[in-house]
Amino acid sequence: MPAGGLVPTGVAKERAELYQGRVTLYVVIACIVAAVGGSIFGYDIGISGGVTSMDGFLREFFHSVYISKQHAHENNYCKYDNQGLAAFTSSLYFAGLVASLVASPITRKYGRRTSIICGGFSFLVGATVNAAAQNLAMLLFGRIMLGVGIGFGNQAVPLYLSEMAPTHLRGALNMMFQLATTLGIFTANMVNYGTQKLEPWGWRLSLGLAAIPATLMTVGGCLLPETPNSLIEMGSKERGRKVLERIRGTDKVDAEFEDMVDASELANSIKHPFRNILKKRNRPQLVMAICMPTFQILTGINSILFYAPVLFQSMGFGGNASLYSSAVTGAVLAGSTFISIAAVDRLGRRVLLISGGIQMIICQVIVAIILGVKFGDNQELSKGYSILVVIVICLFVLAFGWSWGPLGWTVPSEIFPLEIRSAGQSITVAVNLLFTFIIAQCFLAMLCHFKFGIFLFFASWITVMTIFVYFFLPETKGVPIEEIIFLWRKHWFWKKIIPEYPQVDDSHNV
Repeated sequence: MPAGGLVPTGVAKERAELYQGRVTLYVVIACIVAAVGGSIFGYDIGISGGVTSMDGFLREFFHSVYISKQHAHENNYCKYDNQGLAAFTSSLYFAGLVASLVASPITRKYGRRTSIICGGFSFLVGATVNAAAQNLAMLLFGRIMLGVGIGFGNQAVPLYLSEMAPTHLRGALNMMFQLATTLGIFTANMVNYGTQKLEPWGWRLSLGLAAIPATLMTVGGCLLPETPNSLIEMGSKERGRKVLERIRGTDKVDAEFEDMVDASELANSIKHPFRNILKKRNRPQLVMAICMPTFQILTGINSILFYAPVLFQSMGFGGNASLYSSAVTGAVLAGSTFISIAAVDRLGRRVLLISGGIQMIICQVIVAIILGVKFGDNQELSKGYSILVVIVICLFVLAFGWSWGPLGWTVPSEIFPLEIRSAGQSITVAVNLLFTFIIAQCFLAMLCHFKFGIFLFFASWITVMTIFVYFFLPETKGVPIEEIIFLWRKHWFWKKIIPEYPQVDDSHNV
């Protein structure tokens, strides 16, 4: 590539119509094994809320919360407002944020598999330490190791799935990550429902069982093939072509292989991808890498999933009833992901995001009205209204499960050209974990001070993000991952910002 020459970012021309191949059993199995990495993320989200509502856990580590929980006349919204308890939940996500930035150069230099293996092993260590914790320091160290595992896993798995999947099924196969996440949440909820009866040590079993998905992720990572894109980027073109032929089920992969080689040549000419992603020509991808994960968390879903048992207990549900209700929401979330898998490559990303957003807004407003009118400081919801709240929250979770849940990961993982793909995914994960950390740390205090207004707070953000998608996100359905760069040049807004042919300077540090 001549220094100072004018070249397009990524591939030089559109040739998607020349792609050949079929969905092979090999690629499906590889994607299923890789997606298990999502289950560690989901298991932790689901397990945390249940554990923090268990008396045995609170007595041992957060005695003041246990005492306030017993006060019959405590403000309903403030029973669990304790920053130490919030730190137990949120410390993992801060560690994951830092780990995701470290994982980016590792994922780029040593491949997607290496990061998957590192993530699984770290999560395995964290699960073991947490199950054996004797003091708060051990508990927090275990959470940090879990966070490192999630940082590496969330960095590598969505990239792996996007690069292995054939173009026409990329959305569905990429959503295997979200499906594994939701199944992890549901499994965790069911585990909590069983272990809360095993006082006072049931919480140890809940935390320790995280070792199972961690082991599957580690072993699976050792057995997986590396992606063709990553092999080519690391200089193994022949191995990359062989893997591509194997996962496509044909040796007629010239067009797709040439796209990967073109993208790899530019990727290897760029020594500082994080500096490169700030360039004007990558502005739309950078905006999406920041906005999509931010909006995903600001739906309020993590607050409901983290603290579902706490939330339902605050509303007057008994311990068993609250865990049962949160298990139901976990089941709904897992089931709704199948809707998205079936529809994403037929209806497209935008339709699902917009329709899901509208349904979530309606549900948040309904819950806020019910709690505002019928739920005071010393009151409990009647049985009828309690059931109605659970139903509406399930409808909210259903909408999230077919829209922002899976697509909040799918869209960012498929929009970056190869030269900044690892850096872009790292930013996506870091932003997701940053806002997850903020919400996890602040939610109990927000619930105490905002009361029912917390649901209106999240509804307002869902309104903003739905409008954002309508105006600024192009449809990526059916577009090869190496040719999505052309979408930005055709979009009514982004084509005004990005130059058609970016300048490559002599330093190759663009």
